[in-house]
Amino acid sequence: MAVVYVARSAALTKWASDVGQGKHIYKLGIAVDDDAVNAAVAAGWGGETDWKLIQSKQVDESDEEEALARLARREKAIDPTYYPRLKGAAGVFRITLTNVQNSMLVAKAMTADEPLTDVKVKPKDIADYMIRNATA
Repeated sequence: MAVVYVARSAALTKWASDVGQGKHIYKLGIAVDDDAVNAAVAAGWGGETDWKLIQSKQVDESDEEEALARLARREKAIDPTYYPRLKGAAGVFRITLTNVQNSMLVAKAMTADEPLTDVKVKPKDIADYMIRNATA
């Protein structure tokens, strides 16, 4: 079984904000197991080593390109060839908070127990949203 994971770097987020990409930048990837995920996050991407694992989930499929293409239908992938700092780090996405909030509101509306109130998006919620859209 493969592991799909979402990671975030504070330093890369600051850089992305400076170049006009916004401050909600996350990396989605698929690895063979949890040890491979931890090794990849420790190695880092984009010249940064302060990456933190936000969330991971066991999945049956292990095709990273297909998962990235599925997520790219909803969110904007940052092109690593256009930004030399990323140097081939595929799977770095600029997340729109409105999309995440709408997804959370629809999920709340589907459950009759919870009232519809404004939702405050946390990094874990963004990671859930990314994993759900990459694996669906």
